[in-house]
Amino acid sequence: MLQGPYGSLDRDRPLVRLQYTSFSVATVLLPLTGLIACLFISLVYHFEDSTFTHCHVSNYLPSISAAISRVPERYIWRCCVGLHSAPRFLMAATYFSFYRGRFAQRLPELLLSGLALLCSLAENTGLLLLTYVSSTESYSVHKNSFMVFIGSSILHMLITCRLWYVIKRHYVNPEERTSFRWKMRLFIFNISCCVGAAYFFRRHNKHCETGVYTLFALCEYLVVFSNMAFHMTAFLDFGSKEVVVATPPEDKRY
Repeated sequence: MLQGPYGSLDRDRPLVRLQYTSFSVATVLLPLTGLIACLFISLVYHFEDSTFTHCHVSNYLPSISAAISRVPERYIWRCCVGLHSAPRFLMAATYFSFYRGRFAQRLPELLLSGLALLCSLAENTGLLLLTYVSSTESYSVHKNSFMVFIGSSILHMLITCRLWYVIKRHYVNPEERTSFRWKMRLFIFNISCCVGAAYFFRRHNKHCETGVYTLFALCEYLVVFSNMAFHMTAFLDFGSKEVVVATPPEDKRY
């Protein structure tokens, strides 16, 4: 009898086994590390170009769009976001499966779970588009992608907080209560930073005051960092779970 590269016992063993906490932290660290690296390189090597404003007032921080539009920042950011996007899609599917199990008998929450999945997919897709189409290449595509990213991100966080509020009311798991509290704090902080960024951006375009665009850039950083932290709460939600890659079981029928 011919033998394959591994026997039936080896075939049924997992090929990769990874704690979900490590998986979620690594997924978030990819864009976080990439963004910090891009900001550092922009400030040190491309300060004048990355902090340039249309009305030539003094500015001390680059916007994220400016920080990721030059070389090598562009390739660092694209690499990190590209690597992080596939796990993000998997995390969206994981949450949807989790919600379906929790809300099997609750139609409103099931519908919200489906909407949360769509928002998560739109958020990740918008991030990919604004990453791979820079503002210097196509401003309209980059701008619309950013709006899709921000809009779907806020809606996703809002729906998630609502779903976890229901979970907190009907289950007494301490980790789930902690997860809900952190999600609420990060959502409120994220909304506050979005409002601040919109205010300073509008004020800069209207009055061109020194340093106002810097405040906009700072708020923009905080929006992205709080968004990353919100997704990081997955390690509280699935701390005891594992990501497993395995071969399918052999069909025993003859």
